[in-house]
Amino acid sequence: MTKKDNDLIRRIAEGAKKGQISRRDFMSYSTAAGMTAAGASSLWATSAHAQDAKRGGTFRWGIHDGNTGDTHDPGTYVTRTMIFLAHTHRSYLTMINGDGSLGPDLADSWEANETASEWTFAINPNASFHSGRKVTANDVVASFNHHRGDDSTSAAKALLSDVEDIVADGDTTVKFILTGGNADLPWLMTDYHFAICPANDDGTIDWQSGDGSGPYKIDSGEFGVQFSLSRHEGWHGEGAYFDKVEMLTLNDPNARQTALVTGDVDAVSQVDVKTMALLQRDPNIQVFNVPSAGAITLPMFCDTAPFDNVDVRNALKLSIDRDEVIEKIMFGAATKGNDFHHSPAQPYWPDDIPQREYDPDQAKSLLKKAGAEGLTVNLSTADSVSAGAVDMAVLYAEHAKAAGITINVVREPNDGYYSDVWLKKPFCLVSWGARPTPDVMYTLAYKADAAWNESHWQNERFNELLLQAKAELDDSLRAEMYREMAMLARNDGGTVIPFFNNFVYGARGNVGTPDNLAASWESDGGRAASRWWFTD
Repeated sequence: MTKKDNDLIRRIAEGAKKGQISRRDFMSYSTAAGMTAAGASSLWATSAHAQDAKRGGTFRWGIHDGNTGDTHDPGTYVTRTMIFLAHTHRSYLTMINGDGSLGPDLADSWEANETASEWTFAINPNASFHSGRKVTANDVVASFNHHRGDDSTSAAKALLSDVEDIVADGDTTVKFILTGGNADLPWLMTDYHFAICPANDDGTIDWQSGDGSGPYKIDSGEFGVQFSLSRHEGWHGEGAYFDKVEMLTLNDPNARQTALVTGDVDAVSQVDVKTMALLQRDPNIQVFNVPSAGAITLPMFCDTAPFDNVDVRNALKLSIDRDEVIEKIMFGAATKGNDFHHSPAQPYWPDDIPQREYDPDQAKSLLKKAGAEGLTVNLSTADSVSAGAVDMAVLYAEHAKAAGITINVVREPNDGYYSDVWLKKPFCLVSWGARPTPDVMYTLAYKADAAWNESHWQNERFNELLLQAKAELDDSLRAEMYREMAMLARNDGGTVIPFFNNFVYGARGNVGTPDNLAASWESDGGRAASRWWFTD
């Protein structure tokens, strides 16, 4: 969209909020101004709700995953507390709307050249940091450079490997110059690491202070415990209906659920699926069950015995009964996985790949071929990873016995799981949030040099295809490449993917929500604090 189109859409949205325009006219004008139908529909829903949403109150939000070792450094974001706090007190260039479409955050508009090798983003001129400074293009450049360069330790460094330069063109325009085409770049900007922070004079960023330009500013807080925030009156976007927000780390599922039932919190980011049906019968509680591209993975270090043998890896993939796991652990709140990290909720889904089924006899045959009969492995997990994480690991161990495999389930501490277990122990259970496109997911976790290559998998052909698909503008050719990549990951990779989990979370009955809840993270894409409101 051009700046002219964006200004027109903003005026149309204002008319919708004031009840001065019908939905039919709104859709017509918005699409004429360059919005997609999905984007216009999402904007209408947001604008229409703004007529009814009440301002006021303190929103108490129980988060299921937080550690004392968390920090404000965007390059280290990993737990749900870090991610949801970032979406509450910081801003991004773009955001994923409730209906799954891409929308603006700090960037009012964006456009690419013909080869998608250069992208230009226009920054909202009204955006300001909580400290009072205007957000400028220099802040955006410094924030992205924080994840680039040889000295960067950011987990998102691999996502920007094809960015050759980032240039400020005045105070409100930023250009991304790439080594090749990348049609997904505006979607990439939604990655939770890419929060915009104030730039220092030397080109670094001030992440330490917790300053941001998001809907709420931090008043006080302690990682792994709680954060208190209040509305940023200079917020450039929609929403931020609550006066204050209390984010509470509640790793224990029983304590979290009890807090929701008793009214000690207004919402929780994860509901125990075992009691989902019971909670749904409580008239004072709302339970949200949202299909997503989030996934449960069990990565094996492909460079560590016994997982360095592909037959062992495939035997472990054949030794889990995914149907029973979904039935007994997730109570149906999941989509069956096929050992490649590409979800039906993402574009280019290869729906013709044969589904891997539970086959302990074939697993036994592969182990015999590998000389690994009677295999014994340790599998690390923790309650805070996901609903039913420990129970799922125990059930998997029962399944594997039929293949002659002994899986010792190691119950790790909740605190420090993602710093002390994930990426450090050779076989563990991991919960991934949804990514908008397969390129983003594969670049983060399957690319050879990715910091989060959780299985240490190296496949030359896969990496070639990843580079080619990123720049391919022909959708049919791109889909063929993603299909081949999926097959490589399925048959050679080191990750068991039993299912793509629904996001199941809850709120008290007096919490108002939009019609569409984002499927990118729990709690409406991690933006419950700014998108929800109290109805009384």
